[in-house]
Amino acid sequence: MISEHSVTIVVEIHFEVDIITIEVDNQMAIIQILVQKNIVEDVLLDGGASVNIIIENLKTKLSLPKLRLTPYHLRMANQNMTRPLGIIKNLKIHIQGIPYVATFTVLQNGVVDFNYSMLLGKP
Repeated sequence: MISEHSVTIVVEIHFEVDIITIEVDNQMAIIQILVQKNIVEDVLLDGGASVNIIIENLKTKLSLPKLRLTPYHLRMANQNMTRPLGIIKNLKIHIQGIPYVATFTVLQNGVVDFNYSMLLGKP
């Protein structure tokens, strides 16, 4: 994630250097989704993430199925390694009325440093 409000791009044109500054939108996309019959507000969309994440508290609140063991560790954005509590496979969710089936990695409360209980990545 880029913390600056603008990014400088250097473009070389025939031995001259032009410096172009573009504005970057730092706002992350936040949506609401339907998980089973529950609406979950403030779900973070992160196309750079390679997993879908749900926090333990929300998993319990939604009465989601029993966890399966995870065969991996996750490297968080701050480069710390963490061991997930487990995964939930084939969880049915709806985004804007469109049904999806996704696998979610369950993390212990407090492991992530964002204020969201779910994150949707690329998968």
